[in-house]
Amino acid sequence: MTQTAPSSALPSLSAAEVRQHLLDRREIALLDLREEDPYAQAHPLWAANLPLSRIELEAWRRIPRRDTRIVLYGEHEGDDLVPRGAAVLARLGYTQVHALAGGLAGWRAAGGELFRDVNVPSKAFGELVEHERHTPSLAAEEVKALLDARADVVVLDARRFDEYQTMSIPGATSVPGAELVLRARALAPDPATRVIVNCAGRTRSIIGTQSLVNAGLPNPVAALRNGTIGWLLAGQQLDHGAQRRAPQDVDPAIRDRARADAQAVAARAGVRPLALADLPALLEDAQRTTYRLDVRTPEEYEAGHLPGFASAPGGQLVQETDHHAPVRGARFVLADDDGVRAAMTGSWLAQMGWEVWRVEGATAADFTETGTPAAVLPEPHRHVEPIAPAALAALLQTGDAVLIDVGASANYVKRHIPGAWFAVRAQLAQALGGPLPSSAAQYVLTCGTSLLAAHAAADLRALLDARGRADTPVRLLTGGNAAWFAAGLPAERGEDRLATPRTDRYRRPYEGTDAPREAMQGYLDWEFGLVAQLGRDGTHHFRVV
Repeated sequence: MTQTAPSSALPSLSAAEVRQHLLDRREIALLDLREEDPYAQAHPLWAANLPLSRIELEAWRRIPRRDTRIVLYGEHEGDDLVPRGAAVLARLGYTQVHALAGGLAGWRAAGGELFRDVNVPSKAFGELVEHERHTPSLAAEEVKALLDARADVVVLDARRFDEYQTMSIPGATSVPGAELVLRARALAPDPATRVIVNCAGRTRSIIGTQSLVNAGLPNPVAALRNGTIGWLLAGQQLDHGAQRRAPQDVDPAIRDRARADAQAVAARAGVRPLALADLPALLEDAQRTTYRLDVRTPEEYEAGHLPGFASAPGGQLVQETDHHAPVRGARFVLADDDGVRAAMTGSWLAQMGWEVWRVEGATAADFTETGTPAAVLPEPHRHVEPIAPAALAALLQTGDAVLIDVGASANYVKRHIPGAWFAVRAQLAQALGGPLPSSAAQYVLTCGTSLLAAHAAADLRALLDARGRADTPVRLLTGGNAAWFAAGLPAERGEDRLATPRTDRYRRPYEGTDAPREAMQGYLDWEFGLVAQLGRDGTHHFRVV
């Protein structure tokens, strides 16, 4: 990462040229190299966040075609993130890397629309769906009154199960978004039963509710307006630690009906069926990026999936499309084993302007790969010596080493090795010139597993060499923090030793239970304005059916 490509050697594209690529539906990956928090403050609609700190861990998975047209930016023209990022991508084999002329400041100066928060394309699309389809919704007070009156109503939480466990509507059942059309009939077999769909805010509530409407569920269906945020703002209490999940087994008759309904919706949206035998021919097109994704639950994926397919549960895929597919103009091939979940997920992706195929006719015998395949990752650009947890413990007791944790700051605050400093990997140079002890006898790098720390250690070795400290050892904790704690060694928590600010994670106003009311209301107000922003931006290609 410390190597840089000369700015003059890096070709650039103007904001107008990037915009034209988007309008023409040509493949392009517009990448914001900043950490997640500054990215969330302002970015173009189709910019995906790929922090310089994590390129080696994410690039090959998220941008599988090495000749993809990539455009990088930081805050401004002179931001060193871009040449550093370009050097890393070149080392990883990418051949079409460009700079955004003027950086984010150049986009702004050209009149480009800027968006806040994360997963903005999906959230803006959800708002457009509600705007155009008038998705039914009920206020928190109305839903509370129904529950208090013991009305014939079921509440289905469309988020991930771990989010549901953190906080949920009293009595709600966890049914992640892609599962709704498959399982709702079993949870509300009486057509008179009212079905309420919720998430933390708005998007998954809207998409989940409209999924049931589009699929022709006979029940009255409504979104919980503004989700758990709206519930809290109404002064109502949430459950914590709930465990209610939809039964995994689905009656064959219900599955057949859901399949017919879902595939009709998918066909209307433009999703194309693909026989498994025809997949290799599709993949032979070297000019196209194809994301192959299994949209079932993680448990089903691990039990058996099609070779070459990654896990991306459908509800989260629609919610976090920019994370799974930063190459705008790419295509999706989706798989399931029921003909329902890939069809419904695909229907939304197609409406968001993606080319979508769904695998048709696959049998249990085709799901031959089990577990989660190990990620293929590049080797660090420089080797550093390892150190075992016990040896590190001895060094720390004598004060002969400075330990730097480059993992997620949230994990650092929850638990870290005593005496460790936190630092954002991409900001190690600033940390060395600031809070980190500059006269250390040696440095040791760690993170959760040491995968990221191995690259950070290589960076630090190069930094010290450039500063005339080639004789200062840099070492890597074998197995990272996980190995340290597994060995029964001590831990501490808190954020007393921050060598850089905690910019690696943007705190969502809708997560957890302690967000300020002003932040929650501000988030809702922001969502309400997204449709107008889409109109000003004009690059979305969304089409609501």
